[in-house]
Amino acid sequence: MKILLIHSDFIEWEPKTKAIKDAEEVEKKKNKVEEALVVFSSVEKQDEKNPKQVAENAVKEIISVFDQVKAKNIVIYPFVHLSSNPSSPSIALQVLNDVEKRLKEKNLSVKRAPFGWYKEFDLKCKGHPLAELSKEISAEKREEPVEKEPKSEWFIVEPDGKMSKIEIKNGKIWGYDFSKYKNLEKFALYEMAKSRIVKEEPPHIKLMRRLQLVDYEEGSDPGNLRFLPNGRLVKSLLEEWVTRNVIEYGGMEVETPIMYDYSHPSMKSYVERFPARQYTIETPNKRVFLRFAACFGQFLLAHDTNISYKDLPLRLYELTRYSFRVEQRGELAGLRRLRAFTMPDCHTFCKDLTQAKEEMLKRFDLALKIQSGFGLGRDELELGIRIVKDFYHENKDYVIKFVKKWGKPALLEMWDERFFYFVFKYELNFVDALEKAAALTTDQIDVENAERYKITYMDSDNKKKYPLILHLSPSGSIERVMYALLEKAYMEQKAGKNPILPLWLCPVQVRLCPVSENFLKFSENVMKEIESNNIRVDIDDRAESVQRKIRDAEVEWIPYIVVIGEKEEKTGKLAVRFRKTGEVKKMDINEIVEMIKKETKEKPFKPLSIPKYLTKRPVFIG
Repeated sequence: MKILLIHSDFIEWEPKTKAIKDAEEVEKKKNKVEEALVVFSSVEKQDEKNPKQVAENAVKEIISVFDQVKAKNIVIYPFVHLSSNPSSPSIALQVLNDVEKRLKEKNLSVKRAPFGWYKEFDLKCKGHPLAELSKEISAEKREEPVEKEPKSEWFIVEPDGKMSKIEIKNGKIWGYDFSKYKNLEKFALYEMAKSRIVKEEPPHIKLMRRLQLVDYEEGSDPGNLRFLPNGRLVKSLLEEWVTRNVIEYGGMEVETPIMYDYSHPSMKSYVERFPARQYTIETPNKRVFLRFAACFGQFLLAHDTNISYKDLPLRLYELTRYSFRVEQRGELAGLRRLRAFTMPDCHTFCKDLTQAKEEMLKRFDLALKIQSGFGLGRDELELGIRIVKDFYHENKDYVIKFVKKWGKPALLEMWDERFFYFVFKYELNFVDALEKAAALTTDQIDVENAERYKITYMDSDNKKKYPLILHLSPSGSIERVMYALLEKAYMEQKAGKNPILPLWLCPVQVRLCPVSENFLKFSENVMKEIESNNIRVDIDDRAESVQRKIRDAEVEWIPYIVVIGEKEEKTGKLAVRFRKTGEVKKMDINEIVEMIKKETKEKPFKPLSIPKYLTKRPVFIG
């Protein structure tokens, strides 16, 4: 069954003529329903196997959206054109009647447009992110997702160990003075409210398109983006920076499949307990789901590995391109939350809790180094901790040590009992221009999955034992890092600064602007010398004024703009405009190279992947 859900100010329809012989008998008059969730519905051939289950599943989807958009009424509107393989009219009417009946039994205001008629209709869609949703309903019995978390309390923990209990009253947080930590207050309010719906477009979306980095792909499922050459360059540099640092830490890089068998005992146990909106695929052999993390592949690999206590801690790493999660439409927001994303995952298998805690502190240093390399530090990030009450009381000193290492107050959520597979988890979160928080780095102490996947090591007493597992994403998804950098730049612009990416990530680091074609040859020589030092440089060889060339380079966030004319050719001293400060300095080529090499020291480099001459360059978004 296919349904299209439209949250509308109103829908008005009038039956005109019968479309099929067995159309319902209705009065030909106008009908109007205001403030309605309109459910355009098409029952399909495959639904005939189990029409009651299809109706039950459809009702669950409809109520889920109805509750989110807070509509007042529901209109079931038969619309066979949603499917190329419709069911028989009798089954379709049976399902639609069943859906209507089940919704009314829940005391909802429901009206159904007549079945089997050509109808004239008028509708006004509200236009917010959840106002237009499409769903495919299967005839399979759906397990109820286990999403209700145990009772928890919230605290602010300071580096000296002081804890302040906080709570929300009338939309504000009480219990702590946030006057010096406004960003922490925004983060805490967002986390405690637990609302992930995005009601307005985040600023980074315009920026990712204006800078020709990333765009939507209408030919795919929502939340699957296309990365243009400059965006792919930035993304690949970020990937290399993370991978290089994890390998230096001791991570052994592996590659595992992206799809897994639902019926595999370990997988079945995990997915049934922690449903995560998986993409499901029917292969010629079995029903599988697309991974939403590297856990499955790395755990199965570890299960098949002979591990000694001498091998621990054992570190496995994979950069998943891609992981998949069917996020809700209203939660999708540019690069912030996607359905297909690149996630660096490093699982470390530890002998015991003592080793696990020591290892997690090392990994925290690793994460801070990686985030700092992105240009995201303690000023931009907030620490969140999730912990089980028993674990906290037994390891209070460790928690305080962790916050002290962070160096400023952190948000802590304490659960009464363990619900997930971990007892301790931390996150480094970025708060964006809309005051939404997004987790970047995260690490967890997993006390459950070694036994679930039968992962063991041989201890010094010649007995097999289950290790503890640490789940680290040192950066968070690579796409989300790009989101954070663009949002940070936007907020800097709002504060009166010139927005810019870190120099090592700028697709073009130096733009040469000859004042006329007479100086193109000299500019080409300058370009060759600069790029021979692993610096990305291009030439604006268009027949435009210098002012226009500078303006366009500023729009592209080019960090160093070099104007080349007669004086520059004669003296070898180039006029370099610094985007960050707006100042102009006279520098020779060696000084420019030395300056850039110093600023990008130890960072990955990749050459420019677009034409070096602007006249040869396509415009991907225009």
